[in-house]
Amino acid sequence: MFTRWRRRRILARHSIPDDAWAAALAAWPALARLTDEQRGRLRALALLFVHEKQFEGARGLLLDEAKCVRIAAMACLPVLELGFDAYRGFRSVVVHPDEFVVRDRTYEDEDGVVHTGDDVLSGEAWEQGPVVLAWSEIEESGRGEGYNVVVHELVHKLDMLGGEASGVPPLHGDMRVPEWVAAFDSAYEDLCDRLERGEDPWLDPYAAEDPAEFFAVCSEMFFDVPRRFRAEYPDVYEQLRRYFK
Repeated sequence: MFTRWRRRRILARHSIPDDAWAAALAAWPALARLTDEQRGRLRALALLFVHEKQFEGARGLLLDEAKCVRIAAMACLPVLELGFDAYRGFRSVVVHPDEFVVRDRTYEDEDGVVHTGDDVLSGEAWEQGPVVLAWSEIEESGRGEGYNVVVHELVHKLDMLGGEASGVPPLHGDMRVPEWVAAFDSAYEDLCDRLERGEDPWLDPYAAEDPAEFFAVCSEMFFDVPRRFRAEYPDVYEQLRRYFK
């Protein structure tokens, strides 16, 4: 009850400046597909995102209001119909000026051998931790090419509502896990097969990393290039349409 009261108070007392909102809309052409009513609700969600999430600039990056609003607009499209509570699993958004290095990361290969090395990343979502983004990659996002690092990492957070990211987020009551898994597994295996044959697939090859990354990449496509994505992966598109409502 207190949370609902506080959010009503934020929406009543604060607003996103018109110039910052116009710039956020212009930066992501996909938002033009929304109705006026949907854009109004997105603006309200973005306002809550700016007020409830702690934005932190890393490595000297200064985060002004326009940058925060742009990130918030991209972040809130996946929860436009799910509601803001879907982002209850984190508090902070850390933004680097460009790609960042994660030192001494361990991973296990297909043969079970454990390796340690550094990763250069454009974004990352920590389980029970912040969302980390690179501003240079945010500027490249949402250009109608199926790439959006903000959507990608925030979808990981939706996936993590059920625990460790697995590519199967908590589904709505009218959805069935076997149907979701069948659609995604078939498309995932198709992508992996194409890569093994040396083909250049339409979907970002990074989606073949694991099912969780496949879900996140497909979500980028769903919001950025929906018609092309529906033509390429109709069954996955239908599951995402039902999930994101």
